[in-house]
Amino acid sequence: MGEHYYTKNPGVKSDPNRITAELRGRRFQFTTDSGVFSKKEVDFGSKLLIETFEEPEIEGDIVDAGCGYGPIGISLASGLSNRRFYLLDVNERATELAMNNAIRNSVHNVSVMESDQLCAVKDKTFASVITNPPIRAGKQVVHGILEEAHHVLKKDGTLWIVIQKKQGAPSAINKLEEMFGHVETVVKKKGYYILKAVK
Repeated sequence: MGEHYYTKNPGVKSDPNRITAELRGRRFQFTTDSGVFSKKEVDFGSKLLIETFEEPEIEGDIVDAGCGYGPIGISLASGLSNRRFYLLDVNERATELAMNNAIRNSVHNVSVMESDQLCAVKDKTFASVITNPPIRAGKQVVHGILEEAHHVLKKDGTLWIVIQKKQGAPSAINKLEEMFGHVETVVKKKGYYILKAVK
């Protein structure tokens, strides 16, 4: 995995891999690759976020910021066919995989876009933003995603984030409290926090 997945063009040689995952009661097949986050399996944090996420109470589309090869956005979109999901990633290899994985799993209510943080959707508004942020890209990038999420959320929109305690959960909580006024720790498991903030 290493530092290189948060980059437009991963330098590491492509080495595709096919995995299956049971998410929200449905079996999915994903193609992953080198230079993309968590190539060998859907990581524990993403799974926890997928299983914990609750559909927003307001109408609107949903963003998966830093989608990787797409497990979060695709699995949630599969069960919420009335909403459009925007899957964003700076990594070209990741967005290509996410697009193909949506097709492979017959999930049609997704738009996959190459985007540095949430740049590609900054003129839209959303009912929810979900993110397993790229911790290795550094605090500035992670906090930038949180700021941009706050900007694109509708009133009463929800931000869902998974983050490990040892990888910056306390500072993320402080940042969210600063912006949203309140943040809820919905789940704590194996050092991972699922945080939810309402705009």
